Amino acid sequence: MAITGVLFDFSGTLMRIEPAVSWLGAAAERTGISFGADELRRKAAELEAAGALPGGASPRSVPPGLAELWRERDRDASRHRALYTGLARQVPLPRPELYEALYERHWQPAAWQPYPDTAEVLGELSERGVGIAVVSNIGWDVRPVFRAHGLEKWIDTFVLSFEHGIQKPDTRLFRMACDRLGLAPQHALMVGDDPVADAGAAALGCAVHLVPHLPAPERPDGLRPVLRLVG
Repeated sequence: MAITGVLFDFSGTLMRIEPAVSWLGAAAERTGISFGADELRRKAAELEAAGALPGGASPRSVPPGLAELWRERDRDASRHRALYTGLARQVPLPRPELYEALYERHWQPAAWQPYPDTAEVLGELSERGVGIAVVSNIGWDVRPVFRAHGLEKWIDTFVLSFEHGIQKPDTRLFRMACDRLGLAPQHALMVGDDPVADAGAAALGCAVHLVPHLPAPERPDGLRPVLRLVG
């Protein structure tokens, strides 16, 4: 069946979070904390291993006290914050306010980089009249990030897990996106990087296309195949 709408994941699909070193550096600067270059790299690596950077690598191990939050982290904003600040606190840092500053840094548009072909693909799909939705497991509102990067104009609707209390692969999120675009799931393509969460759309009848979750410079044209799948 012809694809007339595309559902995109956010993190790791359309945009990528900044490296842990620049994330920690920006938060430290905001709080007036100074790290030497070696210490900055070491602490950033420890935070990354702890899974404390939202949108970055998963924790090597989740502390037992945070296991439930990990499973349901994207169901609401308070759980998301509690999880990621809790993971960050596994790493000793010089001042306690730095943990909150780290969390708040990842909300900032400057912390996110669109993949090199994101604007091209969204723009061409929009020009073709294809409906576009962002369907994301997320604990905060990503609309300002899209607006700051000039991408919001191509998005017809956002379906964000924390606003509905459910997470992918729950098919209700994909159904909601299809309904908002006014199309049957059989006419929708879900594009994401998670073979469990995003591929859940297949249970609803959507086609699924997975892309590798890589740093933005390492995936210059990962979204372009979508243009061949649509229309």
